Amino acid sequence: MKKINTLISTVFALTALSSTVQAKQTFCVFDLVGTQGDVYALMKDYQLAAKQWGTDLELKAYTDERVLTEDFKAGKCEGASITGMRGRQFNSFVGSIDAIGALPDLKLAVKVMQTLADPRFASDMKNGAYEIVGIVPVGDAYLFVNDRNINTVAKAAGKKIAILDYDTAQKKLVQQIGAQAVSADVTNFGSKFNNGQVDIIGAPAAVFRPLELYKGLGSKGAIVNYPILQVSGNLIIHSAKFPAGFGQKSRTWIKGQLPRAFGILDKMKQDIPAKYWMNVPEGDKVGYQKMMREARIYLTKEGIYNQKMMELLWRARCAENRQNFECTLPDEQYSKK
Repeated sequence: MKKINTLISTVFALTALSSTVQAKQTFCVFDLVGTQGDVYALMKDYQLAAKQWGTDLELKAYTDERVLTEDFKAGKCEGASITGMRGRQFNSFVGSIDAIGALPDLKLAVKVMQTLADPRFASDMKNGAYEIVGIVPVGDAYLFVNDRNINTVAKAAGKKIAILDYDTAQKKLVQQIGAQAVSADVTNFGSKFNNGQVDIIGAPAAVFRPLELYKGLGSKGAIVNYPILQVSGNLIIHSAKFPAGFGQKSRTWIKGQLPRAFGILDKMKQDIPAKYWMNVPEGDKVGYQKMMREARIYLTKEGIYNQKMMELLWRARCAENRQNFECTLPDEQYSKK
């Protein structure tokens, strides 16, 4: 009997021990250049950090974001690193950071992302079974044009513009300026520009070299040196598949990496030859701000952008520049309506 009791005790002990061992969680990573890219490199550091939180991650690189997202929905990935525009379907609050004209520069974008990592925003990071466990900058998005004579909104009318087929906001904006929308995705919008299938694309400086966009610019094209929005990246998990507290630990770690990301992205912009940049006259900038503001308010009313995030970003802009014309206007103060 004593031997049987000892055997039973041993079995229970082994069972308890095995229950504490975490199975590997697959974290699927979108990177245009796969395992050799900057995003994947950051995620390898993230993988090491996660071990300290009791989580063993297995990274899987994807060069097709659509396929990754479908695999994540199907449960083939416990976690996913994707763009904020694609991530909006999982969390409209965080996914609205990429709203047109909402963050005028990368420095302010990083500041907002650091703020959102604070525990007081933890509930906003959760939506059903999903949780945002990190927000990272991808950089200012600029308009790339194949002819520098396309230097006003009026001259963009009738031109072909590549839009991400899953982003309703882009479709509506292109319609508003009277241009022709050409459906594309992250994997082919660069080649459509380089091959002359479209006249205009919006893209961050980070993809200039990987996508060889200088081919599309040629000798006549230009990059309009006026950010139209901030491209962000989201780290998203099926929260039930991770230990309690993982999300906040992850967001805190990502927050600490943001200065490094800012430096990398700033250098990428500086590395683009000066000949490609086309400056916007100072007198035209307020007009563009007003146009983007009107589009943003319309898209928020349509339910595409999140009201709470739009007000938070309005407050961030006005904290940086209280003289901005919009700071006395009530349209984006949604909590007061």
